[in-house]
Amino acid sequence: MFRFESPQYLYLLILVPVVLAVYLFSAYRRKRNIIKFGDPELIAMLMPNYSSARVVIKFTLMLLSLLVAVFLLARPQFGTKSETVTRKGVEVVIALDISNSMMAEDVAPNRLERAKRIVSRLVDRLESDKIGLLVFAGDAFTQLPITTDYLSAKIFLDNITPALISRQGTNIAAAVGMATRSFTSQEGIGKTIILITDGENHEPGALESVQEAVNKGIQVNVLGVGSADGAPIPSGNNNDYLKDRDGNTVVTRLNEDMCRQLAQAGKGIYAQINNSNSAEKALNSQIDKLAEKDVESVVYSDYNEQFIPIAWTLLVLLLAETLIMNKKNRRFRNIRLFSE
Repeated sequence: MFRFESPQYLYLLILVPVVLAVYLFSAYRRKRNIIKFGDPELIAMLMPNYSSARVVIKFTLMLLSLLVAVFLLARPQFGTKSETVTRKGVEVVIALDISNSMMAEDVAPNRLERAKRIVSRLVDRLESDKIGLLVFAGDAFTQLPITTDYLSAKIFLDNITPALISRQGTNIAAAVGMATRSFTSQEGIGKTIILITDGENHEPGALESVQEAVNKGIQVNVLGVGSADGAPIPSGNNNDYLKDRDGNTVVTRLNEDMCRQLAQAGKGIYAQINNSNSAEKALNSQIDKLAEKDVESVVYSDYNEQFIPIAWTLLVLLLAETLIMNKKNRRFRNIRLFSE
């Protein structure tokens, strides 16, 4: 396996096109100045020992030296020893409701942002576990396939907004069904779906979808976001709120009964996300109880530096550039290694 120990130095490669552009511009100005000075053929006769080919070759060697020097700084390495590392972990798939009702502000700063913060802190706790992320409203789609790439998980999480899905609604059945299909085929490992929603289900089949997940050995935990009193839904226009056909302000309320039913059917827990951290503690405790199984992965544990061959290459290039002169050597004028 090949890698760079200090890849940040590769940014210096930007110098290569910059140096090339400066050289080409200088060559263009030099040629233009010669034309202004007099007849190029006559001037060439006045400088019989000058070789333009040598200048080009010296510059090429210098540019190659710069390129090799950058790679040398980046410390290229080859992996020479691999070993199988065994870690314990579980699989977690987050199904996050992003319907418009999740923008209600009965939980600070709003339901969706509060849920995202809890998920973000959950990702921070993961070590050798796998996590997947999907979002749903009237439809559901996978935001991040199940992975151990926690950095990508947090990046995708930060970019989640209700605008990701145009069809509004709360299709919990579709979300749970998609989450169920997101797990790996590995047996014996703890698997859980964390459903985060305000429980305002607008589609049938939610309980049946949860039962199907349980039949496949997947636990379903439910985090309900919001309050029983509810709150209006911001419309995004001048601090106004969504209204129904009769002009009345729409108030969205947490459907705790639905959330509890889903958690009970999913053999998991139900916890309400409010302005405290009680739901987060309950969720962390539940995940810690899941059965963990050894997960094997092949990693390279020993790398050889490639400093010596690259350093020799750089030395040869610099030596060649130094030995080649811009003008012809009178002693070797009959030896034509370079074109005129």
